[in-house]
Amino acid sequence: MPTYIYQHPKTNEIVEVSQKISEAHEYTDGQGVQWNRVFTVPYASIPNMTRIEAGSEQDFMKRTEGFDGTMGDLMDLSKDLSNKRIEERGDGTDNVKQKFFKDYSKDRNGLKHLDDKPAVDPKYKPNSDGVIEI
Repeated sequence: MPTYIYQHPKTNEIVEVSQKISEAHEYTDGQGVQWNRVFTVPYASIPNMTRIEAGSEQDFMKRTEGFDGTMGDLMDLSKDLSNKRIEERGDGTDNVKQKFFKDYSKDRNGLKHLDDKPAVDPKYKPNSDGVIEI
């Protein structure tokens, strides 16, 4: 049976009462005082999109198997998981993305992926004129 919350109109005391769904949702105490019902936000979760392990391909595939969203939603989820992996590693890299870039290059005889950019060397910084000092 669902539990409903009621609050005393004067003392603000709160009680939880189990009632059937078919019953009238009212509560009157022993002194004849009718208590006010308190409405709360229901707790809900989407089971196939919660707690995906950031580095697990199998977990991603299992959780998104019956996904009703768009391709863009899946891409957003993938980007969020990539950001989570970068955060967890702490060195600014995503091991799954790096492996993808390595495999991409290997399968294409050394051709780099468009998003596979080399790390910028911190000693090469443009000055205020836009000239790179070496």
